[in-house]
Amino acid sequence: MARVTRGFKARRRRNRVFKHAKGFFGSRSRLYKVTKVAVMHAWLDAYKGRRLRKRNMRRLWITRINAGARLNGVSYSRMMGGLRRAKVEIDRKILADIAVVDPEGFTTIVNIAKTAK
Repeated sequence: MARVTRGFKARRRRNRVFKHAKGFFGSRSRLYKVTKVAVMHAWLDAYKGRRLRKRNMRRLWITRINAGARLNGVSYSRMMGGLRRAKVEIDRKILADIAVVDPEGFTTIVNIAKTAK
């Protein structure tokens, strides 16, 4: 009996997977069975990475705020506690940007946090 290569729909399904495997090395981009597994793992890693990126950015902001706060003689936790008591609502992303771009303005914010009761 002759070998059946399947029709249009099967080819379209395979080509869709191969399109996602563009740039993969060796059989990971050439053999359907291997490619399908590689693409699934890639999607899984991408899903995890989207969540890790948020976590890593927050860590970076906290590190920058801590460095700026310590230059002004206060720790990160005391500064954030002071800002909360002073009812200053600036998120960490903006605080980190101010710490890097405008050190004088950041010093003003740190002083507000220091004097808060």
